[in-house]
Amino acid sequence: MLLAILSLCSSPQSSSGQLLPASRENLCVTEGALEESPGDGLFVTVPKMRAYLNAPTPQLVEVRFTYFGATTNEAPLGSGEIRRQFGLKLRAQDPCNLVYAMWRIEPESKLVVSVKSNPGQHTSAECGNRGYRNIKPLRSAPVPALHSGDPHALRAEIHGAEMRVFADSALVWQGSIGPEALAFDGPVGIRSDNARLQLKLLTAQPLRIPPGKAPGCRLSLAESE
Repeated sequence: MLLAILSLCSSPQSSSGQLLPASRENLCVTEGALEESPGDGLFVTVPKMRAYLNAPTPQLVEVRFTYFGATTNEAPLGSGEIRRQFGLKLRAQDPCNLVYAMWRIEPESKLVVSVKSNPGQHTSAECGNRGYRNIKPLRSAPVPALHSGDPHALRAEIHGAEMRVFADSALVWQGSIGPEALAFDGPVGIRSDNARLQLKLLTAQPLRIPPGKAPGCRLSLAESE
């Protein structure tokens, strides 16, 4: 019984607190397009989509989504690889300095956490697809296989240097993102490559922006990778 109690106490749980939906008007789309659907829902039908929340929140974000297969056209990454994936951005200072939690779909199904760090560089023209480092987790688990039409959820949170990622409420990645990721900061966001999706984005706290006062997109955050 003691072992069972210790196991429950040591099992990581996602942070408590109400998550609230972010609508299309709360997002700055820096590449591709997001189409609105009822109930604060969003559609992705383009090969590349990048967006960030235009208000500060704690580094806690969740997306509830349904995957509908590949986009009609596909676009390669900067490396030339064709990859189908969808994920979350955290501490997104700009296209050159941010943290990714990506649910890779094809050619291999897995959850990858990456830090993209390029000190002194702030635009895609400066850094391109350089500066990526995949972070090795302290503990991990496989993500579910994605099948067209099935609903799923992806959640990521950062506390200090510790990051945890949950897929369908199960912990799939836990580890330290390291000091280089703490050298920059910024909003949370989303990214997709070659995947058709219907999604709902939820953030950690209310968006307290008066109507018509939401900050515009910063051109420095326009990105291609």
